[in-house]
Amino acid sequence: MFLDTVIIVLGFIGLIWGADKFVFGASVLARNFGVSPLMIGLTIVAFGTSAPEIFSSAVSALNNKPELAVGNALGSNLFNIGVALGIAAMISPLKPPASLVSKEIPALLLVTFVTGALFLDLFLGVFDAVVLIVITFYFGYRLFRKKVKTRPPPELSDKDPSDTSSLQSAAYMVMGLILLVLSAEALVAAATSIAESLDVSTAIIGLTVVAFGTSLPELAASVTCVLKGHHDLAIGNIVGSNILNLLAVLPFPGLFAAGAIEPALLYRDFAGVLVLTLMLAYFCYTAVKKGKMISRFNGAVFMSLYVCWFSVMIYQI
Repeated sequence: MFLDTVIIVLGFIGLIWGADKFVFGASVLARNFGVSPLMIGLTIVAFGTSAPEIFSSAVSALNNKPELAVGNALGSNLFNIGVALGIAAMISPLKPPASLVSKEIPALLLVTFVTGALFLDLFLGVFDAVVLIVITFYFGYRLFRKKVKTRPPPELSDKDPSDTSSLQSAAYMVMGLILLVLSAEALVAAATSIAESLDVSTAIIGLTVVAFGTSLPELAASVTCVLKGHHDLAIGNIVGSNILNLLAVLPFPGLFAAGAIEPALLYRDFAGVLVLTLMLAYFCYTAVKKGKMISRFNGAVFMSLYVCWFSVMIYQI
């Protein structure tokens, strides 16, 4: 078990470092080819923070461990709101942008409700995957139809993008992609081994160990944004990542390892995701409409709900 733990730690490091290099290379390449900062921020940056979840879940599905992938997606969404956003709000009250309530929050609610409807039969299959993929393409189409200009995203690396050629950025992308795949392979294998040795389901490992590790980029990004005063980016990072976790992660088990899912994943874990998502929507709506902020108390509420979910899960193991 000690060796598996070491592999998991190294796997997390590889996922995060690989995602950083992949996103940096993709960002520079996009800028060199004249892609707008808006497209970079809403696509490449969003993918970068969710890349660990996507790659680890894809490998889980290909290794016929669908519940590890599903648990990772749900656990990451729980962690993102309950812990990452909760800590960020407790560090400094957050002022959500008005556009969040009219655009991103409704999108998150739509994706969450659709996911719940697909889970109701306790089966994740090809049809479910296709529905999520269609929604993904719809959002992608809407995104690329946008012509709104916005400020560039924060730098993804200390290295100056202007000093990096297209060939170098492509090399960063390839190197990051290879590291992501290898790290995901190692992480899933070690997590599965620990689950078997502790006689717990792979879904529990996905909800806890894997979800925590793959959500570290969101936590780090949110705290960094708050400390620098970028409240809109802190909230937007969480909302965008949670949408992507459901749309880009869940199709993998549906396509490559279709089958029944544990009832607890619906009645306990998805229910927790739904409650936290609704609370996030309510706090954002109230803050925008009444000119207030997501307060430290609201952040404590997020943390408390996460602790309650986690306690119930541990009790039921």
